[in-house]
Formats: sequence, structure tokens, C-alpha cells
Amino acid sequence: MNAGLRVFDRIDPAMTDAGTALSRARQSSMFDRADWFSVAARHATDGDPLIIRGEENGSRCWLFLARKGGSATALSNWYCLHYRVVTEGENPPYDQLAEGLRAAKIHHLRIDPIDDEAELAAALKQRGWLVRREQTDVSWRVDVEGMSFDEFWSGRPSRLRNTAKRKARKAKLACKVFNHLDAALWTEVCEVFENSWNNRANSPDLTHDVFRHEADAGTLRLGMAYKDGRPVAAQVWTIEHGVAIIHLLSYREDVSKLGAGTILTRHMFEHVLDNEDVRTIDFGIGDHAYKREWMSYRVPLHTLSAYYALSLPGLVAIAGMVLRKLSGLLGRGGAPKETRRHARRS
Repeated sequence: MNAGLRVFDRIDPAMTDAGTALSRARQSSMFDRADWFSVAARHATDGDPLIIRGEENGSRCWLFLARKGGSATALSNWYCLHYRVVTEGENPPYDQLAEGLRAAKIHHLRIDPIDDEAELAAALKQRGWLVRREQTDVSWRVDVEGMSFDEFWSGRPSRLRNTAKRKARKAKLACKVFNHLDAALWTEVCEVFENSWNNRANSPDLTHDVFRHEADAGTLRLGMAYKDGRPVAAQVWTIEHGVAIIHLLSYREDVSKLGAGTILTRHMFEHVLDNEDVRTIDFGIGDHAYKREWMSYRVPLHTLSAYYALSLPGLVAIAGMVLRKLSGLLGRGGAPKETRRHARRS
């Protein structure tokens, strides 16, 4: 095994080995940090942690995975908007990650959502892996640098503007924005979750663990809407390095006719555009029709699947993939089978 390669099956030793390389000060994205992966490991349901670290000439790279037998997927959760190999320094040794996968006896790898992992794909191909990259989702975004809310709002479709105005006039909601997450506020958020139409999709423990770190760092913006003093909607944003991300919107089922989600979203946009230094707003993963009214363009996201073709389990996995594709083609009369995930993320 290469001297710079290390393979971990627990998260804590991997973090100790990384030192400060995965800290907030060293990694600009929340999805590349020790806090994020520690939470992901604590709430993982898709397998046991597998962390591969390569090091060469002062540069390092990490692949954080969850494994089940000989298969591995991204160590992540539904809040992840972008998964990638985490790097430090110039020319990180991607080839060692490929070597580490074989040392861990992995024959099938699937990671998503990604926008580009060309270096990892190339390293895998050079070592006998069959690599496939296919678009499986999108992320809707809008560029707002130097823009006031009034300027942004005037550019939105008239249907959205009229609906928001009409709903706000009738609902008479009180909207507030918080940058902390204390016990009393969290109780209000959970009250919304418990009575939401999609309460099964909400995981309060995971949500709290992910965003308490952001609250501590000052990047959290939690929007709450109240009707006669009762919390009826919650929206979770983070703002960092000029990028605002809308992670989650939840509202009570019994007030769905009030349009609390639309009213709160408008309030959050107004607060952010008129009070924060933001260049881009990301409405999260999913090609939902309502996002098109708020956003301007979409970024394709992909899934990278890799099969180790020089092993019997890898060949079996490849055969299974081919059969699934053929089945999809036959089932759709020759049309490609839809692979996009429909989980509502915000």
C-alpha cells in the first residue's frame, strides 16, 4: 500500500488524522468540513463509514463514504447540495483514492450529487474501473450581486408577485428572521415540522445537528412565520462567502391555504437582498416548477457510478447495471428511464 494512503472505518480517527485541514477556516463549503461529515456519520443509514485519505508532496485528498459490503456511496444526507472529493494543496493524489477503494475491497462506487469529478473519474479509469456519469438532478440558482429586493422582485413573474401580495393581505402573517437556534426557537421549528404535510421527510435531530454548527458560526438565517402568535412556517437558509442556500421550507398542513410558504420566502428574499452581502442564491436540489419563478437558471447535477471491472463482483455489478438499463428502455418503449430524484429539499 502506498505510504501516503490511509483507510479508516471510523470517523473520529479520520478527523484526528486530518487535523485542521477540514475546519471552517480551511474549507469554504459546509459540505467539505469535519462538522458536516461527523453529523453525516452520526445519522448515516446507508452503511458504515469508510474514509480514504491520500497524501503526497504536502497535498491531501479525502473520500468520505458509507459502505455496505463491497459497495460504497457518498457519506452524506439529504441536505447535501454538492458532494465532492475534499482536497488540500495542489495536485492532490486522486490515484491513491482509487488504490484505497481496492484496499477496502470496494467494487462498486456511487456518489452524488456532483457537478464535476473529472480527476477522480480519470484515476478510476486508469486502474480498471468502468465509470459512468449521468445527469440525475438540477440545482436552481439566481445571481443577485448588487441587486436590491425591489429590483429582484420587479423581475419575477407577475403571477408570483400577485399571488404573494394577495396571500399576504389575507393571511396577515408576522415573519421574523433569526440567526441563532436556542431551545425555545427550536421548539417552534419542531412544532411546524410535526404538523407539516411532509413531516415524514423532516428529521428534526438531523436538522438540528446540521444547523446548530451554522448558528454557532453566524451563517444561519432561520425564517419563521406566525399566525396569531403561533408558528406556521419555517425556512432554513445559510449565507457564507456570498452564497445564500435555501435548505428547507416547511409549513403546517392546516394553514396550507394561507400561502405561508410563499409569504415567508418573499420575506426571506427581501431580508437577504437588502441586508446581506450576497452574490448568488441557491434554491437547492430538485426541478420543482415553483422554483423557476424565484430563480433564473439551473445547474445540472450528476451521479458518478464506478464498477471495478477486474474483479468478479465488479463484473456482476456491471451486468446488473446493464440489465437495469435494458429493462428501463424496454419498459419505456425505448425511452431512457427517468433517474431524477424527487425528494423535496426545500
